[in-house]
Amino acid sequence: MTSRRDAQEPESREPESRERESRASYGEVFAVSEFRWLWGAQLASVIGDQLARVALAVLVFDRTGSAGLSALTYALTFLPDVVGGPLLSGLADRFPRRQVMIVCDIARAGLVGLMAIPGQSLWVLCGLLFVVQLFAAPFQAARAALLPTILTGDKYVLASSVSNVTAQLAQLAGFVTGGTLVALFGAGQALGVDALTFAISALFIGIGVRDRALASEAAERPGWLSSIVAGARLVWADRRLRYLIVLACVSGFYVTVEGLAAPYAAAVGGGPMAVGLLLAANPAGQVIGMLVLTRLEPVLRLRLLGPLSIGSCVPLIACAARPGLAVTIALWMVSGLCSAYQLAANAAFVQNVPDAQRGQAFGLARTGLIVSQGLGVLVAGIAADRWDPAFVVAGAGVFGVLLAAGAARGLDRAQRTAS
Repeated sequence: MTSRRDAQEPESREPESRERESRASYGEVFAVSEFRWLWGAQLASVIGDQLARVALAVLVFDRTGSAGLSALTYALTFLPDVVGGPLLSGLADRFPRRQVMIVCDIARAGLVGLMAIPGQSLWVLCGLLFVVQLFAAPFQAARAALLPTILTGDKYVLASSVSNVTAQLAQLAGFVTGGTLVALFGAGQALGVDALTFAISALFIGIGVRDRALASEAAERPGWLSSIVAGARLVWADRRLRYLIVLACVSGFYVTVEGLAAPYAAAVGGGPMAVGLLLAANPAGQVIGMLVLTRLEPVLRLRLLGPLSIGSCVPLIACAARPGLAVTIALWMVSGLCSAYQLAANAAFVQNVPDAQRGQAFGLARTGLIVSQGLGVLVAGIAADRWDPAFVVAGAGVFGVLLAAGAARGLDRAQRTAS
């Protein structure tokens, strides 16, 4: 899920009140100094994350010559998100969020700096990387919980759009920069640059973001385990939050195209360039979709949640006809365009969670999202070993449509009941 300004937004607001808000502009968002600093920190931090993944994967391959171990090392960087999401995100509700982000960045800078020391064993490097990625969970939760207090209303939705687009572009830049830096200077020096990006992020937050008191006093805050349980109860008790998470998890079906790009390209007679084009289709459509969605009125965005979530999976069903490469790229791009509904779903989720529990709830939702995507890619990959990749993609589209339609209907009923 996603992540704003001096005046704090009410803890929970009915959908009708948000729908009457006027549409904001990107100029208004970037006019807020705190957001500019926070955005700059995000840019540096995401690039650093991707750079660490690429550099270590290359380092492992250079030492072992094993593509399997290199891929396993890269996959290891996603496991801490599953662990840290529910267990560590609550730190953003127990300590000042600005301090949480700064501490996480400083810790990551130090740990990656240790990874850059020549001669480290692979086990030590993998262990350090695991801990580095663990710090990403409380950092992301603190940022997501802080943003709604820096920017409110429709400015927050646009800020979320900027953050999402930035994350995607920064990931791409991190991959490209990581490969280039490793090729030019070696993995050790690339990891040194990575440590610097985290230090820059901490500096930006320290300079540009002000401290804010938490919504609850220290004596009122539940313990660590109680906080996790309370966050789970909050999400489960609110039908709107439950269905918004389910809508987010629809991505587990349309994200399967990323895992099947290579076998799909081979099935239609394409080479490495075809794989790259297929992989780029969905993210490109998503970026365009988010930019278009933010130009719509807030009331229309909420009404489009259901149709767009269904639309993110419908184009995949057409892959059963085994269209050529060009048509498939267009279909996957349309899927990505519709998947921009995640922006409105993320904003609605965060705005309906009390500030005191925002970090923990965000962590739980993010964990659900990551698990659904991981399982989606894994199951699709196993299925593609037995059946035609085109049919597997189409099957994912069918199941995705069913889940999206059910969740959209449930969310509509929950909103009507709440009003």
